[in-house]
Amino acid sequence: MIKALSLVACARALVAPVQQRSPRSVQQTVRNLDPTLLAPVVAVVAVGGLLAEDTRDIDDKTEVEKYFNGAEGFGRWNKIYSDADDVNGVQQEIRDGHQQTIDKVLEWIQPNGKSVCDLGCGVGSLALPLAQRGATVAASDISAAMVGEATKRAEAAGVKTATFETSDMENVEGAADIVSCIDVMIHYPTDKMVGLVDKLASLSDEKIYVSFAPKTPQLAALKKIGSLFPGPSKATRAYLHKEEDVIAALAKNGFKVDRKHLTSQNFYFSLLLEASK
Repeated sequence: MIKALSLVACARALVAPVQQRSPRSVQQTVRNLDPTLLAPVVAVVAVGGLLAEDTRDIDDKTEVEKYFNGAEGFGRWNKIYSDADDVNGVQQEIRDGHQQTIDKVLEWIQPNGKSVCDLGCGVGSLALPLAQRGATVAASDISAAMVGEATKRAEAAGVKTATFETSDMENVEGAADIVSCIDVMIHYPTDKMVGLVDKLASLSDEKIYVSFAPKTPQLAALKKIGSLFPGPSKATRAYLHKEEDVIAALAKNGFKVDRKHLTSQNFYFSLLLEASK
């Protein structure tokens, strides 16, 4: 009970309005806190900050394209999605969590001889191993920088059955046996999520693999807490989606969810769905 009260006291001190707190008061609260409780507080603050409400008047697609083509955004995520050693603890957890989601797709999917459309492919984290397992992959991303990096990695790995092009999802055409869209929906607001699922379904003849940050009470609370912390403007907004809404959007297009998997770490949350027509 004492530990719980200490945790609440620390959180209150941290979220108090700036004009109502002093550095000394916060330092004193943290100093008196049981060190074993400090890590959870920091984790809540960090995750809440990543997911915080963003009220800027911006166009999401434009901001995503600009960010992931820029030196800062591309450099940061290219490093995360690589074997580089110079990553901090948060970046390492994101890397590990994302790789767990990729590994789960590779465990479920039977790619040999299949055609795959990988939307929001990034640096090729999923497209390349799928091609190496016998799939013919048409991958795309809104970021030319990401596509360029994916192409380089394909050449370095000797992959010949994966192609990469710069395109937003709305402009992708054609059909494939399998459509994948991993950790991309976080950039799509709720009112556009259904349209995204419609697009995935229009391209898929058999299966869809899609992952997103689920809108659970816990994550919604973290997002609200994050909005209480002042900080620099975020590069892109982060959107959570209700599992039942995504499943309903798939069902509307004739796809039924076969299985699902949640990857949950301190700084990475992603619900993966496999759906079949």
